[in-house]
Amino acid sequence: MGYLSNGWDENAQQMDSVAVLRNGKEILFQAFNWESHKYDWWKNLEEKVPDIAKSGFTSAWLPPPSQSLAPEGYTPQNLYSLNSAYGSDYLLKALLGKMKQYKVRSMADIVINHRVGTTRGHGGMYNRYDGIPLPWNERAVTSCTGGLGNRSTGANFNGFPNIDHTQDFVRKDLVGWLRWLRYNIGFQDFRFDFARGYAPKYVKEYIEGARPIFSVGEYWDSCKYNGSYLDYNQDSHRQRIINWIDGTGQLSTAFDFTTKGILQAAVKGEFWRLRDAQGKPPGVVGWWPSRAVTFLDNHDTGSTQAHWPFPGNHVMEVFYEIFIITFRFSLLAS
Repeated sequence: MGYLSNGWDENAQQMDSVAVLRNGKEILFQAFNWESHKYDWWKNLEEKVPDIAKSGFTSAWLPPPSQSLAPEGYTPQNLYSLNSAYGSDYLLKALLGKMKQYKVRSMADIVINHRVGTTRGHGGMYNRYDGIPLPWNERAVTSCTGGLGNRSTGANFNGFPNIDHTQDFVRKDLVGWLRWLRYNIGFQDFRFDFARGYAPKYVKEYIEGARPIFSVGEYWDSCKYNGSYLDYNQDSHRQRIINWIDGTGQLSTAFDFTTKGILQAAVKGEFWRLRDAQGKPPGVVGWWPSRAVTFLDNHDTGSTQAHWPFPGNHVMEVFYEIFIITFRFSLLAS
């Protein structure tokens, strides 16, 4: 899989606006599941850093670091408070220090599509942020989700106030927060949660402002089905992901949900799915390998949520056969 560097030289403290492709040999490790908040996670994970490094992982994706209404971290409220269900800010910083020592980059899960308010505002909804840093009012919330801001530039995440990224003051505040995570706290990489919730041009602005070493977006929507049967041609699905990457100025990669969906069908004896009509891998990796992050499951698709789990009895089959064959063919065909 190909990974992207945004050209930040940490020693010289200089920024390069030109995206630089990395060597394609980096491996991202998701260092949590949906239940990890129950287990003193920052402390638990710090003890495992040597093993993570020894296993060859170059970056570890951590859960959202900020204080959140729900313990998993995906309903953030006070972005600048790092005392979460996963542990204290002290333990988080100790973990990041250990990761840096072992040369494993730390990836922050950036949840900026929505934010839980502290007090009721317009319409009786909790869409004001009084009493905490970034004390926004209802103008920071999209009109589609109960605020006084503009309409959303992407899909709505229902049930929570969605952030209005068209507001200049919102973007300025978010860039400041991202830079704080990057340079004060020590995160090096970013993963953008629910990336289809706001226009990718804002992701570009956030990446340019905070300069993470590597970024990946979660652009997850449904594959193309005929009833319950997955269509062979998933070009429209992977094109939407590629359009999102393009919209970030090619500064971010994206998780290859197309490949995941096709593999889940292919392992049921439908191996003809593993090549598209042009003889290439049928997911994002077949069209733009340097921007595709392949995977089988994450905390949403698998774990205890199991929204779209990969068939467990076929996991090793993929690791030892399908991926080797697919990527070998891709190299021969390129």
